[in-house]
Amino acid sequence: MKAIIISAGQGTRLLPLTLEIPKCLVEVHGRTILDHQIAALRAAGIERIVVVGGYRVNQIAEHLAQSGRPDDVELMVNPFWSVSSSIGSVWAAREVLGGPFCLLNGDTIFDASVIRDALRDMRPGVNLLVERLVHAEQDDMRVEVAAHKVHAVGKDLPASRSSHRSLGVVLCPDADGGAYRAALAAVIGEENGHNAYHHAVIHKLAGTAGVTAIENHSGLWCEIDRPEDIEQWVQNHDGQSMRRQRR
Repeated sequence: MKAIIISAGQGTRLLPLTLEIPKCLVEVHGRTILDHQIAALRAAGIERIVVVGGYRVNQIAEHLAQSGRPDDVELMVNPFWSVSSSIGSVWAAREVLGGPFCLLNGDTIFDASVIRDALRDMRPGVNLLVERLVHAEQDDMRVEVAAHKVHAVGKDLPASRSSHRSLGVVLCPDADGGAYRAALAAVIGEENGHNAYHHAVIHKLAGTAGVTAIENHSGLWCEIDRPEDIEQWVQNHDGQSMRRQRR
């Protein structure tokens, strides 16, 4: 299985931190977001990783080279990162989607257990990693789930239908990549499709081939959108470490 990390955007909500560096190279608790992700994926058993870069992509290439990972981490370029949404980066890596894959946003960090248990629980076809929605937040990608199946996905999904939030991780164990790649082509081919979130592919599949919802109960995760998210991750992990020490 290959992991595809979408890391092409600048991350304007993290300014001024991303004024001179891409978002994936912002440090969280002494380690870049990208290094957090690579470490978690490896610990979960995924060793082949594709990073899709765009904004200041040369810095990502230099970082990977300095980290001694030229063989097991491949860098792809989305040349349209500034004029397309996240779906453009998925499109740039579409050839990788022809086999088993784990697709994730480049601004979300996880405990390794989150990915490891999702891999254990995934089913044939396309799977989306979700978390039960207790308190909705402004940036949530909302998901309607019933009987372990995704019924709808969208940031504007009504609260009455929003049972979960997405963690931004799509998994498929199928040897041919399942129905995801065909749905990707259909969505990006629609009017203004290049501006769609890549979750629009999941929304389309939910109404056709179907998407399994995998609920996360395994560990901590955090989407790094704003400087305060960095502090939240540090506090959560420090608190977790203290709880472990007291046991």
